[in-house]
Amino acid sequence: MKLIIGNKKYSSWSMRPWLAMRVKGIAFEEQLIAFDFPAGNPEIKAATPAGKVPVLLDGDLVVWDSLAILEYLAERFARAGFWPDDRAARARARAMAAEMHSGFGALRAECPMNMARAVRPIEVSDGARRDVARLEQLWSEALAASGGPFLFGDFSNADAMFAPVVNRLEIYALSTHEAVARYTAAMKALPAWADWQAAGRTEPWIVDEEEI
Repeated sequence: MKLIIGNKKYSSWSMRPWLAMRVKGIAFEEQLIAFDFPAGNPEIKAATPAGKVPVLLDGDLVVWDSLAILEYLAERFARAGFWPDDRAARARARAMAAEMHSGFGALRAECPMNMARAVRPIEVSDGARRDVARLEQLWSEALAASGGPFLFGDFSNADAMFAPVVNRLEIYALSTHEAVARYTAAMKALPAWADWQAAGRTEPWIVDEEEI
């Protein structure tokens, strides 16, 4: 099994399945294709017609898109706990993951993930502030219901989907909410998070539009 990813410093979509597989102990080969070209790296087009990372290769099967990969892993490794066991909790976790997949556009546009950036506040739009408020609501409700340390108790695909946003809220100093601080500490304590961040901080590539 091989996972093709982009820069660990910037690629939020790549981080999601990589982190989930590492936390769940799924063995895989990693191939990093750096996107340091103005029009993107042509090697990505060779890996997938979608022209985007991540891509999961499992034998002859090619799966692209972070959420699709996470769903495939949940089926492929049914006992690994990629989703909560409880049906109601699983439905809520999937709803939250889908909301992350399709929403929070202002926050994502204005505050790129950057694993090497020092914490420094920036001015953001009202739309981004609304996104932050929604995240605070989602995380505080989920943690209150589950008891933590992750959104649904144990680490799940929902946490993988929100991982890049943990970085965004921290490095741009966007929230002082207690639930955000508690969840951020839990996520950053993961050895897999530390490994991803350490690799991202040592990458030589600089993408100007990702540096705010």
